[in-house]
Amino acid sequence: MRLTQGTFSYLPDLTDEQIRAQVAYAQGKGWAVNVEYTDDPHPRNTYWELWGLPMFDLKDPAGVLHEINECRKVFANSYIRVSAFDPSHTWETVRLSFIVNRPPEEPGFYLERNEVNGRSVQYTVRSYAAAARPAGERY
Repeated sequence: MRLTQGTFSYLPDLTDEQIRAQVAYAQGKGWAVNVEYTDDPHPRNTYWELWGLPMFDLKDPAGVLHEINECRKVFANSYIRVSAFDPSHTWETVRLSFIVNRPPEEPGFYLERNEVNGRSVQYTVRSYAAAARPAGERY
């Protein structure tokens, strides 16, 4: 199962040149770029681990690609994404986010069904990746 979160998630994986172009676009807009990683890709897990510090002053996409590749070396079996933060007044939020690395095997999710209050049904999405294994050992 292929994880589909963020921009470009329905497209084939981006090449380093395509990543560089997206980073250059974000930097051209004045957005700060950061690299994040996780081994728990649940859709509601919006707080991934930050790789280094956000690159507010970096203006060269090559520096961001260097950080992405360093993160890939350490966390090759994790999801890695690039996010671009717009610090301008009234926005102050992530404007662009896309995955740049995936684990070799993406185990996916299962839907847990619970009957509550008579005939009502509640559904919960659970990640196979996080099931019964501690953080850092899920893949």
